[in-house]
Amino acid sequence: MNDLQFIITADGSKTIFHPGKGEHYHSINGALQESKHVFLESGLQYFLKQGSHSMVSILEVGFGTGLNFLLSAQYAYDNHITLHYTGIEAYPISRNMISQSGYDKYVRKEIWDLFTEKYEKTFQEETLFSPSIQLEIVRQKIAGFETSKRFDVLYFDAFSAVSQPEMWTNEALSQVCQYLKAGGIFVTYAMNGNLKRSMQALGFSLEKIPGASGKREMLRATKTNSGFS
Repeated sequence: MNDLQFIITADGSKTIFHPGKGEHYHSINGALQESKHVFLESGLQYFLKQGSHSMVSILEVGFGTGLNFLLSAQYAYDNHITLHYTGIEAYPISRNMISQSGYDKYVRKEIWDLFTEKYEKTFQEETLFSPSIQLEIVRQKIAGFETSKRFDVLYFDAFSAVSQPEMWTNEALSQVCQYLKAGGIFVTYAMNGNLKRSMQALGFSLEKIPGASGKREMLRATKTNSGFS
């Protein structure tokens, strides 16, 4: 992980380039706009609009730089929503790299300070950031991920199927989707035939919606009452 390097994306926000994977952690067309569009707006905000919710639980596959968490935490704070957030990340980046991301510009100082201060503690246990925001980062590959929790929203933010095909198999998707509640929302930046077939087989209704800048479309899926409980 020592060869990771920051680059500036088209909207001025930073992302990390992973030379070993040949992939960026976010879209080079704009890390911030992608995170807002794909995960915050199409995932969390969409779910909250479906009913009256004072609490939401999110599972993220591919925690990465923490940008999706930070934007979600800021939104939850601003809208008086209790947020329980679990990220799966087999190879967490260092706190030193987190501090160089520049993401402090996008959230309240209190949220940023707590995130950078308690980041490594979240690897061991669920950590309270405030009375209404909790974060846990599970250092594990998704094949071995298990939890007693159930989630309202699933952010699927793995590297692409080209560089990380094992993350997009039927088995991998089934492993994480079993923890999504009926009526829960699955969102990812990707859209392809294999992904659609896998999600339909898992009992999801699918929506093809406009993608973030540079991508024509993305997938949002809602878990029906059939399939996993």
